Parts: sequence; structure tokens; C-alpha cells
Amino acid sequence: QLHLVESGGGLVQAGGSVRLACTASGRTFTDYVMAWFRRGPGNEREFVAAITPNSNIKHYSLSTDVRDRFSISRDNAKNEVYLQIANLQPKDAAVYSCAADFRTEGYSIYSPDYDYWGPGAQVIVSS
Repeated sequence: QLHLVESGGGLVQAGGSVRLACTASGRTFTDYVMAWFRRGPGNEREFVAAITPNSNIKHYSLSTDVRDRFSISRDNAKNEVYLQIANLQPKDAAVYSCAADFRTEGYSIYSPDYDYWGPGAQVIVSS
């Protein structure tokens, strides 16, 4: 079992930035593609970004808005994956969850492909 816990959410002013972290434990972190998903109020869960174990591939949502303001990274020595969000906007308010997919190549943007999930970190954006 890979245990995931997010941190870094909270109330952030519009235009500000936030860095979410997800700490993994229990299994070999580098066996997993890591991703961030989010679910806004009344919305379905949506893919935000994924990163392969050696960080050679970072894939973002096709939304231009996400690609311009979001950045995923990981520190394998710390068993952590991060999501940096710049210029926060009210539409970014959501519960952000990290997820892990046990795979040897490639990545997925589909939530059913992910094996483990964190409980989520809420980001609230004040305007």
C-alpha cells in the first residue's frame, strides 16, 4: 500500500500562488507515475498534471490556462510530488488530490488508472 498525504492548501488571495505537496510512504516512490487531479464545487474530478518517475515527462491538462500557470515537480529523495499554482483565480478553487499509478512507462490522464489516492487538500481562493 502506498500512502499519500497532501499538504499546503488553504485560503489564498486571488493573484497569489500556492505550492501543494504530496508525501508518499509505504512503497518505492520511483515505481509510480504521480499526478494531480482536482474537483471544484459541483464539478467532476479533472486531470491537472502528471510526472513520470524520473521527471523526464511532465504532462499537463490540455487547458491552456493550466499549462500557463501550473507546474508539477517531484523530489524522489523526499518521496514528494509538488504542484505549484501561480496567479490563482477563483476558478482554481477545488480539492486537489495527488494520485499514484504503478507503471513502467508512459503516463495516464484517466483517474481509474491510478492505484492510490491522497485524501485531498482544499484550495480556497478569495477575490
